[in-house]
Amino acid sequence: MSGNAPVTVNRSLHWFAVLTAFFTFLLLGAGGLVTSHEAGMSVPDWPNSYGYNMFLFPPSQWIGGIFYEHTHRLIASGVGLMTTILAVWLWLKDPRQWMHWVGVAAFLLVVAQGVLGGLRVVLADAQLGIFHAIIGQLFFVLTSAIALFTGRWWQNWENIQHPTFDNQQPTVGNRPNAEKLDVGGSMLNVGCSLRRFVLFTTILIFCQLIIGATMRQQHAGLSISDFPLAYGKVWPDTSASAVQRYNEDRMSVIAENPITAFQIILQMVHRIMALAIFVLSAACAWQARRQLGKKDPLAKLALFWLGLILVQIFLGAATIWSNKAADVATAHVLGGALSLVTGALWYIIAFRRSAVLPEIATTTTISGAYGGAPAMAANK
Repeated sequence: MSGNAPVTVNRSLHWFAVLTAFFTFLLLGAGGLVTSHEAGMSVPDWPNSYGYNMFLFPPSQWIGGIFYEHTHRLIASGVGLMTTILAVWLWLKDPRQWMHWVGVAAFLLVVAQGVLGGLRVVLADAQLGIFHAIIGQLFFVLTSAIALFTGRWWQNWENIQHPTFDNQQPTVGNRPNAEKLDVGGSMLNVGCSLRRFVLFTTILIFCQLIIGATMRQQHAGLSISDFPLAYGKVWPDTSASAVQRYNEDRMSVIAENPITAFQIILQMVHRIMALAIFVLSAACAWQARRQLGKKDPLAKLALFWLGLILVQIFLGAATIWSNKAADVATAHVLGGALSLVTGALWYIIAFRRSAVLPEIATTTTISGAYGGAPAMAANK
């Protein structure tokens, strides 16, 4: 967009993008219920359902695991159709050329997701389910980003002329005083160190989701059945004799599939990473509040992110305490998706703000860190 172009927002396109992101979130929940109920192969053929056209499959046969698997397919088909419409709409109506390719990327990703889901059934390969789950998380981030990019808030930022260092006020189009618009409140830059910190934490959350998807697709139940300890210890015994004893207890009490030492270690890594993510998200919230001020939208979003991580840790513990109850485990999956998308959108917004606003002091300035005033104070 030109710096002097008027801000025009296609509200219908924006709200359709929001709706697509919302149904993508529902799709993640439906997929989580499929895995939690171990219903992944309840419908053994694809793209048909027991020989019927998927959309003509009689509702009277939607029973047991078939209900979860079939409704997941129907929601996925709806999201695929919505994404196709969204991609075409962006290509025809959005004036930003880069958004055309973002729409194409969303379309290709949803096609890849659908093919992976189908191959998971046709080949009966649980490992494909891991990639299916991972791409689903990335697709949710992308649809959420499209919803952000098509909104007025983002496009106001895109249209801000880059201010100079001679106390000139930023402008939006031909209008001065951009800070009066809904484009970031205090107009403070976001330090490079803080942005990288948030990006690192977000990548760690994504790695955590990969571990979680791997554990869920092994269909071995809970490899560690107690929390916060692990088989009564801070670090469980993973010797061959100990694992044999764990499996004997599992078979006599809950009749679950046997586990391996690798699965136990994987869950311990999952727990350690959860603690690391909590510490990092708390540090991000503290740094954002200190650098930007407690009233800044990004500082508030960082605090929300921290609260979301705390809820996610509780849901992880509740998954263990409830012996992996399907609804609790699925809520844990959805909490992970929201944690990932919150971190990703935080970074995108901060990056955009920093691309518009000049660095008055230094890219790594922290408000008050050197006893000075916050960046941009001279321009206020």
